[in-house]
Amino acid sequence: MGLDHAVELTRHTLVLALLIAAPVLVIGLFVGFVASLLQAVTQLQEQTLSLIPKIIAMVICTVLLLPWMGQHLLEYARQIFGAGLSQ
Repeated sequence: MGLDHAVELTRHTLVLALLIAAPVLVIGLFVGFVASLLQAVTQLQEQTLSLIPKIIAMVICTVLLLPWMGQHLLEYARQIFGAGLSQ
C-alpha cells in the first residue's frame, strides 16, 4: 500500500464518519436550540430540560437511521476488504 492509497483511505474513512454522524448531530443541534429557546422564553434554567429531550431525540434518530448507517458501513467494509484481496 502506497502513501497515496493510505491518504485516500483515510480521507474516505473520515468522510464516511462525517456522513454517518451528521444526521444525529443535526437533530441534537436542532432539539437543543428549540429547548434553549423555550427555556429563554419561559425563564426556566434547569439543565435537564435541555439535555433529556436532546438525548431522546438523538437516540430515536439513531434507531431510525440504523439500517441506513449499517448499509453504508457494510458497503465500505466490502470495498476495503475486497480491495485488500485483489492486490
